[in-house]
Amino acid sequence: MKQFLLVFTVLLCRAAAQPPPAVVIPPDGQEYLDAHNKARADVGVGPLKWNFQLAKATSLLVRFQRDRENCRFANLTSGKYGGNQMWATGEVVTPRRVVENWVSEKLYYTHDNNSCAPDHRCGVYTQVVWRSSAELGCAMASCLPDQSTLAICFYNPPGNVIGESPY
Repeated sequence: MKQFLLVFTVLLCRAAAQPPPAVVIPPDGQEYLDAHNKARADVGVGPLKWNFQLAKATSLLVRFQRDRENCRFANLTSGKYGGNQMWATGEVVTPRRVVENWVSEKLYYTHDNNSCAPDHRCGVYTQVVWRSSAELGCAMASCLPDQSTLAICFYNPPGNVIGESPY
């Protein structure tokens, strides 16, 4: 009986010492995350972490935009998260391609004076690399009949604070 209790105690201790199961990020989520974190590393900003709550919120929003709004852009100005979105047609859209599209605005951004070149926009790029944003959640939807795609990412906390530099 003593030997049984000893073995049982050892097994119980080993089971309790096991690390919690790893959180599995969906492949598309990992692709969004990797592309964001590459752009952030390029400017010396720490990595984002995947947030399942943000991913669910973006999934609900892209499905609403697809089903009720004909895949038009969503109004992201009044939410509690930062947001980026992209609409595309006639091309294969992947999470990496979405983020690369946003990061392409870096060409027009001048960090020295925190400004964007005239007649260009840089806000989606600066949100990608915003230093204080720590969490990310993204989703995309395919839209018929025009074969378009709408992708949306949320960031927590939000970036693009007027008068502040992203990094």
